[in-house]
Amino acid sequence: MRHPDMQPGWIDAPHRSATLGRFALESGEHIDDLLVSYVVHGDIGDRARPVVLGLCAIGSTHHRLDFLIGEARAFDPQSVNIIVVDALGNGLSSSPSNALSQGGERFPRFTIRDMVKSQKALLDHLGIDEVAAVVGASMGGMQALQWGVTFPRSMRKLVALTPMAKTTPWSQAINHAGRSALSKSNGDWSAWLAVMQIIAMRTPERFADDAAKAGSTYAWLDARAAWWATQRADPLDWIAQSHAYDTHDVGTTPGFDGDTAKALAAIAAPTLVCVPALDLYNPVEAGVWAAEHIPQATLLRLPCTSGHMMASEADPQAAAQLNDAIAEFMR
Repeated sequence: MRHPDMQPGWIDAPHRSATLGRFALESGEHIDDLLVSYVVHGDIGDRARPVVLGLCAIGSTHHRLDFLIGEARAFDPQSVNIIVVDALGNGLSSSPSNALSQGGERFPRFTIRDMVKSQKALLDHLGIDEVAAVVGASMGGMQALQWGVTFPRSMRKLVALTPMAKTTPWSQAINHAGRSALSKSNGDWSAWLAVMQIIAMRTPERFADDAAKAGSTYAWLDARAAWWATQRADPLDWIAQSHAYDTHDVGTTPGFDGDTAKALAAIAAPTLVCVPALDLYNPVEAGVWAAEHIPQATLLRLPCTSGHMMASEADPQAAAQLNDAIAEFMR
C-alpha cells in the first residue's frame, strides 16, 4: 500500500519508519524484518516535552487521529510531541501487501497484543520509557486498553474512544460480513463499503442525512467508492487486521487466565473512555463495561447520532466535544 491521497483535515508530517529485525508473534510465528511506520507532530529532538502515543483504527493510517492534533485541540504540537504509529497490517507498517519475504497470504497471523508489542519496540528504539498518554479510537482504543494492561507503568494516562476490552460477537459478525464481501469481490470494494462504511460506521439517522445530501443511497455509495479508491487499501491487509480484531481480549494477556475484568483492574493509569449514544460496530455496552472495571476510569457519553464515527472528523460537533474533554482530562 502506498500512502493514501491527502484528505481535507489531514495534517501532513514527514513519514518515518524503523526497521526492528525479527519480531516474535504471540502465535509462535514471526515477522522476518519488522517495519514500523510512524509520524511525529512536534519536535522529537526536544526531550523535555511530554510524548503522546497515538494509535490508529482498522483499515486506517497515522492520519486517524488528526482531528485531535493542532492548536486549540487536545494535543498541541507546540507543547507536546505526538507520535502516531501505523498498526501492523495497515499497509504502511509490516503487512501482507508490503512484506518482501512473507507477502500476501504467507504473512503470519498477528494479534492486537502483537500490534502493541511492535509499538513498544518502536518506543524502545526511540529511547522513550514513558509517555504522557496513549490515545486511540476504535481498534486504536482497543490497543490503548491493551497498552494499559500489558505496560501499566509506561503511561500516565489513557484515552480510549469507542473501545472494547473483548471483541463482542456482534463486532465479529460485522467483520465476518466484511471479509465475506471482500472474498467474493475480485477487487471490488462495493459490497464491503455497504457493510463497513454504512452499517458498521453509521446510525440509520446519520446515513439518512448522508444519503439525502448525496441525492440517494446509491449516489452516496458511488461517491464513497470513488473516495475509497484514493485510500489505496489492500483487501488482504484489512482481512488480516480484522482477524486480529476478532480474537482480541485483554483477559488472554499472560497472567490473567482469560479473566477480562481482572485484566482491566490491572490498568493503573487514569483512563478516559468515550462512547456515542449508539454504535453498530463496537457496541456502546462494551465500552461502558470496560470503564466500569478500570479502577480510575471516567466515562464520557456523547449524545451524537454519528455512531462509530463519533470519534473522527466526520462529526465536527462531536470532535469539538472530544477535544475539549480530552484537553480537560490531560490537565
